[in-house]
Amino acid sequence: MQPESTPQTLLSGSYPPGDIHFLLAPVQIAFTAVEEKERLIQSGEKHYSEMLSQEPSPSHKHLSLYQHAMTDFGPRLAHEITALAKGLVAQVTARPIVLTSLVRAGVPLGVCLLHALRDMQVEAVHYGISIIRDRGLDETALTHITRQHGSAGVVFIDGWTGKGAISRQLTASLANRPEFGSPPRLAVLADPGGCAWLSASGDDWLMPFGILGAPVSGLVSRSLWRESGFHGSMFCQHLQPFDLSASFVTAVDSLRHQQTGNIPAAHPREDEKNDLQRLSEQVINRLAERFNVGSINHIKPGIAEATRAVMRRVPDHVLVTSKQDADVALLVHLAESLGIPVEEVGSDIGVYRAVTLIKPIP
Repeated sequence: MQPESTPQTLLSGSYPPGDIHFLLAPVQIAFTAVEEKERLIQSGEKHYSEMLSQEPSPSHKHLSLYQHAMTDFGPRLAHEITALAKGLVAQVTARPIVLTSLVRAGVPLGVCLLHALRDMQVEAVHYGISIIRDRGLDETALTHITRQHGSAGVVFIDGWTGKGAISRQLTASLANRPEFGSPPRLAVLADPGGCAWLSASGDDWLMPFGILGAPVSGLVSRSLWRESGFHGSMFCQHLQPFDLSASFVTAVDSLRHQQTGNIPAAHPREDEKNDLQRLSEQVINRLAERFNVGSINHIKPGIAEATRAVMRRVPDHVLVTSKQDADVALLVHLAESLGIPVEEVGSDIGVYRAVTLIKPIP
């Protein structure tokens, strides 16, 4: 049964108008408990994109760790957003640059990039569209964008890469659309999986927007599959008291404006990408064998991805290079508060500093 929907879109969510246009149909759907959702996903009875669990309000500890991340890593974030924006200007000649953020992880980065490009007097627009693993990119949304702007300026934005599932899905969805590039132009902040066309670095680091969901993404939920029209999403009204979407962007803008010196543009790094991809595959294969993981979709590598998996899936256990690593403090706190074992594995997880393994459900 499809979620009830209306023909409208979620507009800009909780962002100011002009920061983003979400090409998502607002829907209402009954929430599914996390444990039941996991059972339905693993049994194959339902696809993950057909269900939502209610996103919990962030705790005081969670928000405190987010603020610490902004204090400690905000300057790096602002520096790398500037580098990425300059890279887009250098690599994409068409105007406007059409930032096409993949909901949700790409959204906060996309808004920040839009502001940076506009500060550079570069014409740019910003959309948020859905991509769903095993189901594909929202073709209706993409058609809407190309009718408005063509395809030459389109750049897909995501926050980071993990093991490359979304980048592979993007490539598969656009396999017959050479006008979007081969592989497609996917820009991310951090690319430890070596899967992006353009990134600021290949590091797995504590990106502040990676450890929150809706409260830093315009209060939109993860997207829901719909066979016709735009993919769906819920507006997370219950999280409005915790909404940091606009204040996050304002803080990053302020940090960018304080920067001094010349920041070089990010550029495609093919040799580094190939090395990262090889190392990532080795880690994933080693973990799958060691822990007898039946599906690599149950391996969630990288600080951001591992943290989100603890918040919205049923984890078996969490692996970190070191529990003393301040960058994984939130992940360790969330896991231990839920009784999920956290194991220190040193360099066994290679390019990643954290990995969450999903619990197999009989």
